[in-house]
Amino acid sequence: MTMPDQTSTASALEIVTVPCLADNYAYLVKGPDGVAVVDAPEAAPIIAALEARGWRADLLLITHHHHDHVGAIEALRAHYGCTVMGPKAEAAKIAAQGAALDIELEPGATHGTGLSRFEVLAVPGHTLGHIAFYYPEGGAVFTADSLMALGCGRLFEGTAAMMWDSMCRLMALPDTVLIYSGHEYTSGNAAFALSIDPNNDALKTRAAEIAAKRAENLPTVPASLALEKATNPFLRAGAADLQAALGLSGVEAAEVFSHIRSAKDRF
Repeated sequence: MTMPDQTSTASALEIVTVPCLADNYAYLVKGPDGVAVVDAPEAAPIIAALEARGWRADLLLITHHHHDHVGAIEALRAHYGCTVMGPKAEAAKIAAQGAALDIELEPGATHGTGLSRFEVLAVPGHTLGHIAFYYPEGGAVFTADSLMALGCGRLFEGTAAMMWDSMCRLMALPDTVLIYSGHEYTSGNAAFALSIDPNNDALKTRAAEIAAKRAENLPTVPASLALEKATNPFLRAGAADLQAALGLSGVEAAEVFSHIRSAKDRF
């Protein structure tokens, strides 16, 4: 059964979650400057979601070089003539896959105006040059495979310390910010979270809500940063109760995070 796209709002931004491939998400972000597409897993569902709303893609924002995030860059550029932006640090890896960036972004860069203005955040760990797109006035951040719903990305290129720094950078954003991540991995993430944090009532409630959504083939993203802080074990590495449950009381949060990431890899 194909999952439908879903529209949500962060402030006055209109954001559409577009299921792609087996379990990827792309996003359409409509604001006063036009429409941005975040990541390019697959052209057909993205084009269909745009055309269903009478929209055109003005910008294509790429978070990292993995094929399931860049595979449709050239098809979307050919269809819309959109400007493609992505991490300067991964431009060569994107080019090696037959795609190209029009504008190479470095952390700290900003683009757009008002609700459409985004900031580029460095969130390495999953890949070395992974970036996130934070809309401070729009109240949304597109984190792809860094911070994920109830999880975080695997450490394919970076270290646990690097990813923990990225998690801390994201945790410093306002609690009301909505987290739009790159995959529908939340059911599996919930199962792991419950296995190491079984007494977390907020997590148990969220896991039940996730199961209900998936039973109806609905996306489990976005989620607020506040909810992630309360339920996501990768953000709770410094929490005394979770540390105690893991037998790691008093251990540095970065070390606890590394332990949790290793445990998830084996789960």
